Amino acid sequence: MNSINRPVFSGHESFQCRHLWLKKGYDFVQKEKSFSADDTVVELGVGKNMASSIRYWIRAFNLSETGSELTEFAHRLFSDDGYDPYLEDDGSLWLLHYHLVKKGFATSYSLIFNELRKEKIEFSKANFVRFMQAKDAEGLNFNFNKNTIESDFDVFTKLYFGTTKGAKDKEEVVAGILPDLQLLKIISKGKNAIYYIETNEKEELPEEIILYALLSDENIGKSISLDEMERGYNSIGSIFALNRSGIVTKIEQLVSKFDFLVYKDDAGVRELQFKSKPNPYKILDKYYNGN
Repeated sequence: MNSINRPVFSGHESFQCRHLWLKKGYDFVQKEKSFSADDTVVELGVGKNMASSIRYWIRAFNLSETGSELTEFAHRLFSDDGYDPYLEDDGSLWLLHYHLVKKGFATSYSLIFNELRKEKIEFSKANFVRFMQAKDAEGLNFNFNKNTIESDFDVFTKLYFGTTKGAKDKEEVVAGILPDLQLLKIISKGKNAIYYIETNEKEELPEEIILYALLSDENIGKSISLDEMERGYNSIGSIFALNRSGIVTKIEQLVSKFDFLVYKDDAGVRELQFKSKPNPYKILDKYYNGN
């Protein structure tokens, strides 16, 4: 299973990531503070469980490998002079979604976007639990616990769909960071709510974020086929729920902007070729400077 090492289904303390938590966590680690220190809750201004949740989310979103060292991505996005430290651009939310799924630290997200949504177009919490039971039986090597898996699914739905009825406090109703992407849709509400992730053109997804993802993928060499972009594990089609026509449209937009890209569509060959491969952050530099 790509990018998933030790499966992780807990650590968020049942809290979805709130809007300012990643910046708060970034600043905390940048000041060389430790999440295990006695004054952590005072420094962060949250309770003990929320502090643990912030540590979990900065790891899940690839801001930190261990909770004590920051990644280049973290510095690029969240430093005070970074791309978008307060997440005002939707492109930043797409970037965070990409890193959340691609890194695979928070195991459910990788499994849902790469596998579950392709096996079941519509799915419920019960479907996810059964899916994870099957994964356990296949040897994913985690101690299956129904309550833990259900809680993890609840956090997933709050992160992408949001929280309305039954929220513990008013802040939690509007506190999630990814509902604006509208990746997760709901068919029926209630205890047995049914969800789906629609695969479509994603016109609102900036093509520069797609190119960043392609250039960041260590498995892509000098070319990549349209099939692999659409269906591969952690591909742009899988992570962003992009359909084939959407991928082609994004690639055509990118080819018109960047002369190091060539798209071949002849004699049965459909692939994106790279004349050169610049640092992915050069693409983000251009995107954020333009915005």
